[in-house]
Amino acid sequence: MDFFGTILWPLKWAVEAILVAWHWLFTSVGLPATGGITWMLSILGVVLVVRGALVPLFVRQIKSQRAMMELAPEIRKIQDRYKGKRDQLSREAMSRETMDLYKKHGSSPLSGCWPLLVQMPIFFSMYYTLSDVKHHADAGVGGVGLLGADLTKQFNAAKLFEIAPFHQTLGEAWAAGQTATIIILIVLVILMIASQFYTQLQIISKNLSPEAKTGQAYQMQRIMLYILPLGFIFSGVFFPLGVVLYWFFSNLWTMGQQFLVIREMPTPGSEAAKAREERLARRGKALDAKGRVVPMAVYEAEQQRLLEENEKRKAAQPKRQQPMSKQRAKKQGPQRPDDDGSVGSPAK
Repeated sequence: MDFFGTILWPLKWAVEAILVAWHWLFTSVGLPATGGITWMLSILGVVLVVRGALVPLFVRQIKSQRAMMELAPEIRKIQDRYKGKRDQLSREAMSRETMDLYKKHGSSPLSGCWPLLVQMPIFFSMYYTLSDVKHHADAGVGGVGLLGADLTKQFNAAKLFEIAPFHQTLGEAWAAGQTATIIILIVLVILMIASQFYTQLQIISKNLSPEAKTGQAYQMQRIMLYILPLGFIFSGVFFPLGVVLYWFFSNLWTMGQQFLVIREMPTPGSEAAKAREERLARRGKALDAKGRVVPMAVYEAEQQRLLEENEKRKAAQPKRQQPMSKQRAKKQGPQRPDDDGSVGSPAK
């Protein structure tokens, strides 16, 4: 067992357990044990379990990315304040103010990466599990856990649409001249790129406020919109068909999940937020000051109360006297008190 295989052994065991459990479920309802549809649905089942467990992290990632976009103008102000100052004290002060800003809003540049970082070991576990199927089947052995020798042979014999083996890569299919497998893998890679592009496009087109669209982070998001999907070309060439399927299903989950989050938890001031407010208004509802959905009558009463409270605060504030120059004060002469004790007109 190599280094990565040793490190990923617990995750590989878990992936095999989930895969075998779904395979048992589908064969129990009558699907063939070696059928491509059975193993494809089993891979989909792994995606459902893994991504379902990561939902809290995904929501946290969305909130963190949103916070980073909204903080971009404030971070730019800090950077402008220390622009051109390269001494140690200035750099430390800029770093301290930036970290204080992140802490105040409960965000950080790395917090948005956690769901991806958590998924990568699981993805590589899936990669090793599927890429080892052919070798294990030829050797007559099973995986590290519940994927025994018999199930490994069944998995190795399974083909998507009864054409393309799950363990085969695009490079292997090209070398073997298997045109149908090549077409299936190319179509899957194109669908992966399209789903990734649309998922990222949802964020930068609908879920950013006008202020966030002026920052450097927004420009980086636009660049990543076109760069990230290209990484799937690499995956389509070197990853087995089963792994490509897993990644495609995972992208579909992300796309749908992103749609629901943007629809129900949009960034304030964004196009998605305005669209949600319009939907609520058509149903006779609105968002109160705490972001809760309430009937329109409750919302209007709250707005009226806030308006009255604001007017009372303004009325209670002391009136600011216009500053007067010494020359003007001398020309007007000393002021005499009125009968109520307040300062009135100048004495004549």
